[in-house]
Amino acid sequence: MADWLVLGLLLSVATAVVIAGIFLVGARLFPTPEASKASYVLGESKRRVEIRQYLRSIGEEFAEDHFVEGQHVAFYLPERDVAITFDARAFFRIEKSPTYGVLVEHEMPGIHLGDRLPFETPELDDGEDVDTTQAAFAILGLSTGATLSDVKSAYRDRVKDVHPDHGGSREEFQRVREAYTTAKKHAN
Repeated sequence: MADWLVLGLLLSVATAVVIAGIFLVGARLFPTPEASKASYVLGESKRRVEIRQYLRSIGEEFAEDHFVEGQHVAFYLPERDVAITFDARAFFRIEKSPTYGVLVEHEMPGIHLGDRLPFETPELDDGEDVDTTQAAFAILGLSTGATLSDVKSAYRDRVKDVHPDHGGSREEFQRVREAYTTAKKHAN
């Protein structure tokens, strides 16, 4: 084989390694918005559990992941025509319609939603505060007295239904994973 051919191959391999290294370093230093959404998804998912439990505790009917005025919202209260969203753009578009929009930050505990709703809500005692541990066990289909082996078994069964590779949604899969993490910490 000619010397120039061997030299050319070695230079191209070295160049490819350097370029791959640059991309890896760049991905670490400047993550894409999707990579930085991990905490966003975790925060929103936790708030969804809290809001769901709060709405149930005050006896309010709701629909999740609903379209209102052409906008996707996290929760919709059909009897009151109220849309609850985490998306500021959707909130501002809904604000121009007859539907009452409520913008919820990811940091706001679900129990405080009542302060933003356009109707009177019953006062909940501190003892009735939204319990994410109880919600985690409920997502897995277990009572709060479940053992660690029960939690692991329920998680394996539940993941089979909600995993995106098996026809489930990414959001539901994330909820089950978060519920599993919380339930493991509080299992008997």
